[in-house]
Amino acid sequence: MSDNAIHEQIQSEINSHDVVLFMKGTPVFPQCGFSAATVGVLSHMGVQFKGINVLDDDEIRQGIKDFSDWPTIPQLYVKGEFIGGCDIVREMYETGELLEMLSTHGVNVQPAG
Repeated sequence: MSDNAIHEQIQSEINSHDVVLFMKGTPVFPQCGFSAATVGVLSHMGVQFKGINVLDDDEIRQGIKDFSDWPTIPQLYVKGEFIGGCDIVREMYETGELLEMLSTHGVNVQPAG
């Protein structure tokens, strides 16, 4: 597939879902600690999200890095906006910024507990 086709496929996924996580593995079975930690934060917050397993497709795996100009996976997108990777998501969660940003973007959050 061409770089342009990969870019369009990634853009389509981001446009089709409020919250998209490009990750290694699946939300049920993350295959790296960083993906697992990011899934854990989103799950704890009760956020519905689409997980895309980059291990299933090398073109998507490289394509998402080129798309965002961000070298690592996982990558979180909210309402079409690139948020960041595991460290950024975790830090935003700890400061309350993630909850505020999700709420501002109209994403339903139902924290556990």
